[in-house]
Amino acid sequence: MNKDRVEGKVKDIAGRIERQAGEWTGDPEKQLKGAAKQVAGKVQNALGRLEEDASKKVAGNAKTPSRPPRREDSIESEEHSDDIHHSQR
Repeated sequence: MNKDRVEGKVKDIAGRIERQAGEWTGDPEKQLKGAAKQVAGKVQNALGRLEEDASKKVAGNAKTPSRPPRREDSIESEEHSDDIHHSQR
C-alpha cells in the first residue's frame, strides 16, 4: 500500500467522522467540510490504487520478453495443436 492510499484512507475516515459529527450537532457547515474531506480522501486513495496497478503492470511487462514469437515457435505450436486434434478423434 503506497503513501497516497494510506493518506487517502485517513482523510476519508476523518471526513466521515466530521460529517457525522455535523449531522449529530445539526451543523451543516461541518457536514459539508466533512463530506468534502471524505471525497478528497476517496480520490487520493483511488489515485494511489491506480499508481500501484500501473507500477505492477510495468513490473510485469519488464519480466516478459517483448519480442514476437519466432516463426519456428509458431510452426511447432501448430504441429502440436494438430497432434492434439488427431489424438482426440
